[in-house]
Amino acid sequence: MSGLFITATDTEIGKTLVAGGIAAALRAIGTDIGVFKPMQSGNLAGDPSGDAARLKDLSGVDDELDAICPFSYEEPLAPRLAMERAGQRVTLQDIVSHYDAIKMRHRHWIVEGAGGLVVPYTSDAMVFHCAKVMNLPVIVVARPDLGTVNHTALTVAYAQRQGLQVGGIIVNGYGRRRPVGVAEQHNLQMIREVTGIDVLGVVPWLGLNPSPADIVQAVSDSVALDKIQQLLG
Repeated sequence: MSGLFITATDTEIGKTLVAGGIAAALRAIGTDIGVFKPMQSGNLAGDPSGDAARLKDLSGVDDELDAICPFSYEEPLAPRLAMERAGQRVTLQDIVSHYDAIKMRHRHWIVEGAGGLVVPYTSDAMVFHCAKVMNLPVIVVARPDLGTVNHTALTVAYAQRQGLQVGGIIVNGYGRRRPVGVAEQHNLQMIREVTGIDVLGVVPWLGLNPSPADIVQAVSDSVALDKIQQLLG
């Protein structure tokens, strides 16, 4: 069993789009892969507009939503704060126990975090602790425009400082602003130079409400799936 942990430089960068798209693209070529969203805030797991439901829909897995996302909260806050305001206490070990209970269902896993690596997550951990205890390589999802080099470099440096393996960077939403600006045209190469990490794909801007089919096609066309498979082992 192996997997990847999908994080981002910030919230609303497109982790779910990338995570679900990768899972679907790999499943389409015969890879047995599941999706796991340990904690979600802003929507309950059964809400069709939430990340867990979108992950399930995009990936095409038949696992139950409460297995994909065992802990979810309605308030759009950092998971730890949303959890506390809901009167609950969830530990990192609680997440690991749920992961252990389902991880034999699939040969590989895509695990999606919440926001960035230093988001307050469980009552006793940040997001990066989850990736670390699962011992999964990290894929960083970044935006393409001005400021992304700094945000991406800081995320990569922090991950490496915590002992995480950064397997690659995927830029999402390229071309949202038309015409494409000078910064956007040059940021990909600058990210490679500054971080020393390979950019595994550049997913184009797909509009505000892209269809699952459009997302999967865009990820299939723009992400180096062969390198993703190498990371999975």
